[in-house]
Amino acid sequence: MNKPYILIVEDDPAVQKRLAAALENRHYQFRAASNGEQALRETMAHTPDVILLEWDLPDMDGICFIKKIRSRSAVPIIIISARGEDRDKIEALDAGADDYMTKPFSVAELLARLRVTFRRLHAMAASEGAGASTFANGELRIDFVSGCVYKNEEELHLTPIEYKLLCLLSKHVGQILTHSFITKEIWGSAFENDLASLRVFMTTLRKKIEPDPSHPRYIQTHVGMGYRMVLL
Repeated sequence: MNKPYILIVEDDPAVQKRLAAALENRHYQFRAASNGEQALRETMAHTPDVILLEWDLPDMDGICFIKKIRSRSAVPIIIISARGEDRDKIEALDAGADDYMTKPFSVAELLARLRVTFRRLHAMAASEGAGASTFANGELRIDFVSGCVYKNEEELHLTPIEYKLLCLLSKHVGQILTHSFITKEIWGSAFENDLASLRVFMTTLRKKIEPDPSHPRYIQTHVGMGYRMVLL
């Protein structure tokens, strides 16, 4: 099986070199681009499996680049930026980024984020191969055809909102979903910022699916940003 191909989009030569060395050490295939237009051409020509993206590029910002990519590709995008404010992370995730790392970053963290992304891609491919009629993660199983959820093969009794919330997280497993994205998908635009309701339903859902709701395994909280379902 071929190693995944990663596109580095970074205008700082030192950071680009560091990223390249980390990928080369793990025998990943990769290319590098120093600006947005070059990265767009590389994406269309070579179809990367993951893009590592610096936010502040010489010719366009990260949000502009993400929107251009998302108009033609669902390739996972991991932002690597010195911008560490929650509002910046939320803006990038809402625009279509899959993950966000803040500089300075460790190589170990970068490689861990890549492994998570590749596990999600493999899980998606397996689901598509099986007709995407079910989703399995650890002790959980969702049967999308019957609308039933099982834990250790025992059926759980979820409310319609809990079920919808669990399905949304499972279909984006491994991705951070922002509060606004989740509430808009679950309740619609009129309730896009209803965080109180979201927290209530997240609490009740965790009580049903988590072995220990106070230390959740399946659904991570990203404070100030949103939630992520972890692929176990």
